[in-house]
Amino acid sequence: MTKHKKISVVLLIAILVGVSCQSISGLPVTNPTATLAPLPTPTLLPPLPVQPGAANPDEPVFITGDIEYTSPFFLNTIGEPFVLLEDQSGFIQRDIEFEFPLQGQAIGPVTVNEDNTLSYSLSLPAIPQGTQVDLDHDNETEQGVQVFAVAYWSNTWGGPFLEDRDGGGWSNAYASTITDPDRDNEIIGGTLVVWAPDETQGFPTGFGSDNLLFTDDDPTAAIPAGYSIVDLDQEPFRIYKEARPTISLNEGDVAVNDFSSMEYADAFEALFGKVSKEYPFTEEKGIDWQALHQQYAPKVQNASAAEDFYRSIRDFALGIPDAHVSYALNPEVFYQERGGGLGMVLNELSDGRVIVTQLVPGGPAEEAGIQVGAEIVSWSGLPIDEAISQVTPDFGPYSTEHHKRLEQVVFLTRMPPETQIDIEYKNPGDTTADEIELEAVVEYDSLFAAIPSFNADEISPPIEGEVLDQYGLAYLKVNTFSDDYRLLANLWDHYIQGLIDNDVPGLIIDLRINSGGSADLTQDFAGYFFDEEISLYDGYYYSDKSGKFESDGVFERIEPAPLLYDKPIAVLVSPYCVSACEGFAYALSQHNRAVIIGHDPTAGAFGEVGRGQYELPEGMSMQFPTGRPETPDGKLLIEGVGVIPDIIVPVTQESALGSRDAVLEAAIESLLDQTGK
Repeated sequence: MTKHKKISVVLLIAILVGVSCQSISGLPVTNPTATLAPLPTPTLLPPLPVQPGAANPDEPVFITGDIEYTSPFFLNTIGEPFVLLEDQSGFIQRDIEFEFPLQGQAIGPVTVNEDNTLSYSLSLPAIPQGTQVDLDHDNETEQGVQVFAVAYWSNTWGGPFLEDRDGGGWSNAYASTITDPDRDNEIIGGTLVVWAPDETQGFPTGFGSDNLLFTDDDPTAAIPAGYSIVDLDQEPFRIYKEARPTISLNEGDVAVNDFSSMEYADAFEALFGKVSKEYPFTEEKGIDWQALHQQYAPKVQNASAAEDFYRSIRDFALGIPDAHVSYALNPEVFYQERGGGLGMVLNELSDGRVIVTQLVPGGPAEEAGIQVGAEIVSWSGLPIDEAISQVTPDFGPYSTEHHKRLEQVVFLTRMPPETQIDIEYKNPGDTTADEIELEAVVEYDSLFAAIPSFNADEISPPIEGEVLDQYGLAYLKVNTFSDDYRLLANLWDHYIQGLIDNDVPGLIIDLRINSGGSADLTQDFAGYFFDEEISLYDGYYYSDKSGKFESDGVFERIEPAPLLYDKPIAVLVSPYCVSACEGFAYALSQHNRAVIIGHDPTAGAFGEVGRGQYELPEGMSMQFPTGRPETPDGKLLIEGVGVIPDIIVPVTQESALGSRDAVLEAAIESLLDQTGK
């Protein structure tokens, strides 16, 4: 959405999300010769001369409609949803910083249906309090009209209406208008609601020769007093009155690309045609799209069953080193290939040793006498390091080698059921290695235990906090940025206010298991720690019009929040901090505001994914990033590298076995040094 409209398209696969979930934005008009309408100013108006009633039975009073959605991120962050009679003065002036005046915010309720739609209703105020704009180009100063779209919003900050942190500008998704992402989100169709104080006002009847709305070359005509509905999908525009119009809202370019009804080969070609153009990191990652097509197109063409199609698409995805590239797992194929386990969890230490950190009671490893803490020396005849390097983890692909390596260790122990593996190991205290043959059984407990995000408490709040009494420091664990945004905002406000009120001398923020969500929300959160505005990055997207990646014109930034916590901060990260989580860690690293601490950098997956959702045959879904983040000096941000800790903590046997949290200990030591405690 333009400026910071809060939808969860971040994803990220932060979900995902992202989505990183970075916002989709639009900015100024691309035609340098276009002249915009005069600067609008809010105006309180006298009583409306046209009232609905028997004399005016068609005067609009009440709007209803549906909001169809396909995006997988749409509902998971809804806190306080509503539709807004959205003042379009932001678009008229191409001002993405436009704030919707509080007195002009008419809102209506939204109902969630069971068919991937929402329903809404909106009562029109007798005298709307939007912005008056003179649009008839007759060289005479007149009172003008008020121009609105109907748009879906979800409130996050402050009271029940929208404030600056909730967003502004104009909507480019889930709105009655249709916008063009290749032309800075110019309105190109859909429906507007216009209010005129009298019958002497004019309004455009077409886009004019520049094909831009609300510029000097627009043809205009008189518009009736009161409310009118304007259909932009025909020229001249249809301007009419209807007492209770039905207006559906358009999902926009965050809609899923649905190729599910196609044949396998056609679906792959449609997918490949978009992804190979729109993928934003081709050069940095050295991706040879033509080679990938030559390798996988024949396999898709020859696929005769759902499992064949799945394997071809999966392997195609795994050839792109990006953790935001994802595919829906096929349970049957996963069982066939990875359903067997040995009932043990491994961890690789910083000194290169690989040890057993957990055992499933009654599993093959425990039954064979392998103990927790045992060192694995060789695997299926290969030195353990070499064996790990040959593993292709099914939860890939990965943006960084350090993230991939973690899950290569995890998937070393996953294999088809009944597979027999020769293992050489040394139990704790042994001086010589034992050799044993184990047979894999159907078990998933060891897999779930090995992936940190699988161990999260499903009913825990998205943010948890406490004071570490022994040290007087605060500890906040942020589990996600992809939950109810309103809940997240209230919890954050609550904790930061508590830090300030109690003069807590230092804060630890634990992001080690956070798969991302809304990038906008993370910037809002970061604003609580800065007293000045800081530019972070610009987003670039592929344009079908130019054939190039172009800036969306919105420089993402930190803006100071209403509260300021100015004491030292330590941020804990891991490769399971993904997408928007990485953006938050990066934001807190600016101006050395926080010290970043971890065993490894973050995941290194920061491409925006809102426009990159796909549905394929056989119920298969995929995700690809489409947005490219660049710093003010033109450098690629986070992707493929991650946020690198200031303090890298070695993985020791003690920390791997869970007898100590070495990363948390390092954070406490760092803060105590900074605070002089």
